[in-house]
Amino acid sequence: MDKFDIAIVGAGMAGASLAAQIAGRASVLMIEAEDRPGYHSTGRSAAFWSESYGGPIVQPLTTASGPVLEQLGFLRRRGALMLGRADERGQVEAFAGTFSALGVEVDVLGRAAIEAHVPGLRPQWTCAAWEPSTADIDVGGLHQHYLAQARQSGAQLWCRAGLTAAERIATGWSLTLADGRQMQAGVLVNAAGAWADPVAGIAGLRPLGIAPYRRTVAQLAVTPAAPEDLPLVLDIGETFYFKPENGSLWLSPHDETASPACDVAPEELDVALAIDRFEKVVDWQVNRVEHRWAGLRSFAPDRLPVYGFAPEEPAFFWFAGQGGFGIQTAPAAADLAARLLLGVEGGEVDPAPYRAGRFG
Repeated sequence: MDKFDIAIVGAGMAGASLAAQIAGRASVLMIEAEDRPGYHSTGRSAAFWSESYGGPIVQPLTTASGPVLEQLGFLRRRGALMLGRADERGQVEAFAGTFSALGVEVDVLGRAAIEAHVPGLRPQWTCAAWEPSTADIDVGGLHQHYLAQARQSGAQLWCRAGLTAAERIATGWSLTLADGRQMQAGVLVNAAGAWADPVAGIAGLRPLGIAPYRRTVAQLAVTPAAPEDLPLVLDIGETFYFKPENGSLWLSPHDETASPACDVAPEELDVALAIDRFEKVVDWQVNRVEHRWAGLRSFAPDRLPVYGFAPEEPAFFWFAGQGGFGIQTAPAAADLAARLLLGVEGGEVDPAPYRAGRFG
């Protein structure tokens, strides 16, 4: 029977980045239920890095990840505009003040400056927070980088091998997979994304309430064509965001609809809602919907990621609940989790806000 120091359930961005960090210091197996890793959330990301996205407590992870992503060549600067109407100016200024105090460059812009970034902007949008550091992420490239790094360091990847049973034994875990294989691992890491709570249940642990939510994106052909230097455009009320992508426009209604853990599909109503909101932002014409998709974003009850050993089970490690910010925080999150997993002191980001034991 195969034996590993650490088995990681899930080989999306979370599992792959963590495997890349720890392989070489431990024997590692990534267990992936699908035919290929990254099929669900990782493969459906809207692909941007924003220091403000996820809130002030997530920001240290994002900021610490930026230099790594840039050095690896996976970021392309775009900038972001958080739009507001006249009656939302206080919210826009508060947003800018919060993140400026954390060291993020954010400026409040007036109407004339916004128009320079967004042609055809409708008149009700009078203020915005400008975050120039925001960048596009090459999600596929980053994921493949981590998978390759993990393999080169000795990690194994088993696909079509969903976890079906986990029995606690003296040396850790005896695991049974959907393809019938059995193996043993000293530590079981739960990086299963939307399936994190079900995986905990298989191992006999209580769920933490990590819930998946559907997020919809539509790719549009518009007139005029979206400028390639258009920033990421969002609103302070979190009802839409859009950005250019290879001559088209990616648009989301910023939806967050509770969903079972599944191969999620977009709803036509959400696509129509996104277009309706978009047409209230700019005077561009929507010619057609070229493509539409949906992905799952999974949140713990307090909307912060969960990193660390389960208080009730020292051989079970949580690496889940990373919402929509798991990709932009991947380098720092994987470093933090690897240190906790291997008992290594130090690290750039304080792990305390994300500890698995905070739910009692």
